[in-house]
Amino acid sequence: MAAENHSTVTEFILGGLTNRPELQLPLFLLFLGIYSVTMIGNLGMFTLICLNAQLHTPMYYFLSNLSLVDLCYSSVITPKMLVNFVSEKNIISYAGCMSQLYFFLVFVIAECYMLTVMAYDRYVAICSPLLYNIIMSHQVCALLVTAVYAIGFIGSAIETGLMLKLSYCELFISHYFCDILPLMKLSCSSTYDIEMVVFFLAGFDIIVTSLTVLVSYVFILSSILHISTTEGKAKAFSTCSSHVIAVGIFYGSTAFMYLKPSTASSLAQENVASVFYTTIIPMLNPLIYSLRNKEVKAAVQKTLRRKMF
Repeated sequence: MAAENHSTVTEFILGGLTNRPELQLPLFLLFLGIYSVTMIGNLGMFTLICLNAQLHTPMYYFLSNLSLVDLCYSSVITPKMLVNFVSEKNIISYAGCMSQLYFFLVFVIAECYMLTVMAYDRYVAICSPLLYNIIMSHQVCALLVTAVYAIGFIGSAIETGLMLKLSYCELFISHYFCDILPLMKLSCSSTYDIEMVVFFLAGFDIIVTSLTVLVSYVFILSSILHISTTEGKAKAFSTCSSHVIAVGIFYGSTAFMYLKPSTASSLAQENVASVFYTTIIPMLNPLIYSLRNKEVKAAVQKTLRRKMF
């Protein structure tokens, strides 16, 4: 096919998760259920933290922002995917595709750094409890959250800007949303340089943040082992366990997707990894933090009693 300048491309065709007609409706119902739980869970967590004064602490301030990020980046992907399940032609405009890519990258990068900030918060709480209120002041917490969103917007602008410079000679995206790696495969020219830049940026985000989380938990574990009482150790572990689970699931799936050559896995494997971190993880996070957190459970009960009486 003759190469076209990217400015002449007005739309792309999304391949979706499957081309089997008999699976479209079941998948639509499945992902509609997942998205509904994601919306209810994250909006519920955000609202619960806002309404309960006992949850107005740095840990829950970061958790409320994590819920907001999860809500946003799931909403960038899932509604369009749901429409495509019941549409004959899965078309997305060029502008819509690049916008989806931009906002997806904003929130997925923000998720990396929000989880890192939450690990730092747990490190200060357990390793320097007497200085916790001084170190994690309102101003510091607001600055950290602002930095998280700024990094997300800047990193996304760089990567999306690189994709905007490419010329596309094919329109069929072998994926269910506009992601960097599937879009690169549509380019008329070599994408080696851009792939290396994306690999470096993704590697920097994932490796630096995951190493920061790992180092934080090495110090946290060391401090917990020095706690004399079993009750104290159990309480310290309980405040960290939810975050450790969320971090493990998120970094595992994103590292599989981005820290490898583009030919190292099959389309089916990439789709599974993408579905996991774009739809499943935003649904799981509020469940993980609520089911394993006594303070959240108590706040839910208090809020329900307040509504009933």
